[in-house]
Amino acid sequence: MPLVTTTEMFKKAHEGKYAIGAFNVNNMEIIQGIVDAAKEEQSPLILQVSAGARKYAKGIYLKKLVEAAIEDTDLPIALHLDHGEDFEICKECIDAGFTSVMIDGSKYSFEENVALTKQVVEYAHARGVVVEAELGKLAGVEDDISVAEEDAIYTDPDEAIEFVKRTGCDSLAIAIGTSHGAYKFKGEPKLRYDILEKIQTALPGYPIVLHGASTVLPEFVELCNKYGGDLSGAKGVPEDMLRKAATMGVSKINIDTDLRLAMTAKIRQHFVENPADFDPRKYLGPARDAIKEMVRRKIKDVLGSDNKL
Repeated sequence: MPLVTTTEMFKKAHEGKYAIGAFNVNNMEIIQGIVDAAKEEQSPLILQVSAGARKYAKGIYLKKLVEAAIEDTDLPIALHLDHGEDFEICKECIDAGFTSVMIDGSKYSFEENVALTKQVVEYAHARGVVVEAELGKLAGVEDDISVAEEDAIYTDPDEAIEFVKRTGCDSLAIAIGTSHGAYKFKGEPKLRYDILEKIQTALPGYPIVLHGASTVLPEFVELCNKYGGDLSGAKGVPEDMLRKAATMGVSKINIDTDLRLAMTAKIRQHFVENPADFDPRKYLGPARDAIKEMVRRKIKDVLGSDNKL
């Protein structure tokens, strides 16, 4: 099975009131853990590559690993560029065989964002690739993206509707209260379902995306802290809030921080308990297993995408 786009995935997800997980990948073990979980749970899957991941592992290596995962499992997998910062990066990934790209023009004015997104859409659609765009600003930190909580901006529903109609983008990431990273909210996390509902009413069936949707699972925070970390007070978006969003038209939910926490927690544990062990397989194996179990939980309890192939 070749790489697929998200078009059919999102159509089925919207009709079935569930979401597709978009998991950030950086190396072989992360990909294997995610894909093994999706295979066991019979879930469609989006694997996404950030700018940081491309710098670290090179896009060609990650693409070949994803292709190997498809050959191994025969799962429908979309390969997505996460947070493409300009047209050239999107073009490079499209030309390299990615089936989906995100152009993030959220830092620009509305009109500049429209113009940039339209440019990417025109290039991508001519080559059978789908495009995600973003409107609004999420608080938190991810790779080179850093936005203070006071600078976060909720997506304006009226602007979102106009943006989609003018750009022709295939999905839209909106800001309704999620945040990037293991972010320490000043208050309790709260999602603006009213914004989501207004957009869905005006654009029925249109795929909405949530970034910064890791839940920062307490068991991994505690494990990190036990073995030398300092994540006290870190919290993400509760799983029940994300599950509700998935029933209201959110077709794609991004997950990165929980992957990092699961992997780092197990590696830290290994080196504290086995300081003389320098075999990478001994610490990357348990890290891969932790990712697999965490992703299985996300698929069943948050996304609702199990048994949806």
